[in-house]
Amino acid sequence: MFIKEVKDNLEGNIIPFWEKLRDNQYGGFYGFYDFDLKLHKEATKGVILNSRILWFFTNAYTTLGEKECLIHAKHAYEFLKKACLDKEYGGVYWSITYNGKPEDMTKHTYNQAFAIYALSSYYGATKDSESLKLAYDLFELIETKCKDSIGYLEAFDRTFQPVDNEKLSENGLMASKTMNTLLHVFEAYTELYRVVKVKNDEDILHHPDLNARQGMQMGVKQEKVGKCLRWIMDQFADVLFNTERRILEVFFDENMKTLSDLNSYGHDIEASWLIDRGCEVLGDEAYTAKMRKVTDALREHILEEGFDGTSLNNECFKGEVDTTKIWWVEAEAVLGFINGYQKDNSKKEYMDAAAKIWDFIKNYMIDKRSGSEWFYDLNKKGEPISRKEIVGPWKCPYHNGRMCFEVIKRNIDW
Repeated sequence: MFIKEVKDNLEGNIIPFWEKLRDNQYGGFYGFYDFDLKLHKEATKGVILNSRILWFFTNAYTTLGEKECLIHAKHAYEFLKKACLDKEYGGVYWSITYNGKPEDMTKHTYNQAFAIYALSSYYGATKDSESLKLAYDLFELIETKCKDSIGYLEAFDRTFQPVDNEKLSENGLMASKTMNTLLHVFEAYTELYRVVKVKNDEDILHHPDLNARQGMQMGVKQEKVGKCLRWIMDQFADVLFNTERRILEVFFDENMKTLSDLNSYGHDIEASWLIDRGCEVLGDEAYTAKMRKVTDALREHILEEGFDGTSLNNECFKGEVDTTKIWWVEAEAVLGFINGYQKDNSKKEYMDAAAKIWDFIKNYMIDKRSGSEWFYDLNKKGEPISRKEIVGPWKCPYHNGRMCFEVIKRNIDW
């Protein structure tokens, strides 16, 4: 029943909704659809939104086999190549005008990571070598321009001179480094590693899509990505993870000193399964054992402190719990708890939590109005509270779409 409900929502609601956002005149997908279900065709097109749409339709195709989804993915890919990439200084812009011109030319590490994530998935589905090259180019850019000896930096101007990290700071802080960016760099590198993963050098040399020279180059690149994955996991385990509180610290200064007392429930449950996925893809037993201690603790804490019996609260800042229910937090909670149960089948409480959160999603978070998708946020009674947009720079099909894909692929039901 669960899988059917999820698949029905994906095929009957999420995919059709985002298909109609396609801009056939100027490319990409429209950037804003307000709470009252009005489409703003001349709104800014966020590059994060476009990357996530590219990722979404690519994975809809690989999950369901629907060729129309691959056509939409190619449409998003062509827009990313043509409009979002800076041909002069490298990287992707923050946002584009409705008709395809650079608008906000900020280069943010988080944004580069989502482009890698999308391009890697697209390569995995199509074997389009150009998309893989673009992904590797962005990987090299992050490693050379967006990182110091301590961690990943955040925001830059068009020429990669550092600027204030206004876009990913909150709660009155200005963070030099964030857990959020680190997590999504890790997620992007995991996907880049996965789509070119081979068992050994012999496999590389005899790869059907490569000549010997290309194969050796890919092997070297893959080894470098793997090294970065290990480095990031060390960061999570040794720097970000607060062993006493069983949380990941969120905002940091340039020296990775914590700036605030904040526990982001959504990011912690998301990190728990993304780190597990990274370990599975990398296949390094030592790191799998090391990180399992972290991800187990994160899940346990979120179940105890973040789950209210029906859904997941947003965060806890300075001891005060924000009970807002946000679309992406609920989607990641379902997936994170299902993953926890699959890691340890004795943890039936994880499946119970996932089932209750899904009930909350289908009863309240999914907007029943014709022509809509999921609400942005709700109060604990399941009522819309902010009138935030249905589509915007951050409101996308990535979290809820991914929850659906993973549920279908994992084939877990109740």
